[in-house]
Amino acid sequence: MPAVPDSRMSRRSVITAIAALITSACSRLVFVAANVPASFGHYTRLYDLAYGPDPRQRLDVYLPEGASALPRPMIVFFHGGRWTVGNKDEYRFVGAALAGAGYVTVVAGYRRYPQVKFRGFMDDAARAACWASAHTAEFHADPQRLYLMGHSSGAHMAAMLALNHAYFTDTGNAVPHIAGVIGLSGAYDFLPLDSADLEDMFGPPSRYEDSQPIHFVRAGSPPMLLVVGLKDHTVAPKNTINLAAALRAHGDAVTLEEFPELDHADTVAALSIPARGRAPVLADIEAFVGPA
Repeated sequence: MPAVPDSRMSRRSVITAIAALITSACSRLVFVAANVPASFGHYTRLYDLAYGPDPRQRLDVYLPEGASALPRPMIVFFHGGRWTVGNKDEYRFVGAALAGAGYVTVVAGYRRYPQVKFRGFMDDAARAACWASAHTAEFHADPQRLYLMGHSSGAHMAAMLALNHAYFTDTGNAVPHIAGVIGLSGAYDFLPLDSADLEDMFGPPSRYEDSQPIHFVRAGSPPMLLVVGLKDHTVAPKNTINLAAALRAHGDAVTLEEFPELDHADTVAALSIPARGRAPVLADIEAFVGPA
């Protein structure tokens, strides 16, 4: 498999360039502020590895430095952006944080609306997860400790994969062993749809319920860590709270972390070096996944 090693930036005065930290707005300037210090992390980044023929079907792998006696956990992360915007390159800070914790991390891109509708981006997510599972041995990762993770719409995709295995089987793939799901500010229970583009994306109306992760909760669902900021005005916190309640009602393991002062972007921004002190999201992930 061809892999392109990432070039490492030289250290310079980056802290003075990060005056605004991470705020609720997912602007390009904010991503720059988050990603510049991430460039100096102790990891190796393999970028733009193909898991499909489309240019958006690419992923980056972040490998922790140093030897590990045992295979490491692997986390596959799907970025947010309302299924319409965003790209994997904006989330280098996520890969850096998780690799710094000792986890092999895959940050996956995928096709977005309007190029594809539901289920197109879900099929991409399934293929990316299968790619990761198939390459665990190559990256000294444990196939029994494969975690799916996402923020916002990416958390929706991670939860859907874990709760509805048809996305794997319908693409001709075996269902990988999913050890758990990490959802940050996710969209899990968002009917009724409130805009024309979402109606088109998830339509026709007879299929709307198929898009809701909460409708696929069952006994035996993988354990989940669900993180939400209660000041989230982008994806209502009830999405997370309702999913946690449904999992508990079925006897499934779920850890719900509610942060009263955080908004929508803060939950993922807390993985960046500039904003890491705002909330212990990385520590919560380490407690959930366990030692590397």
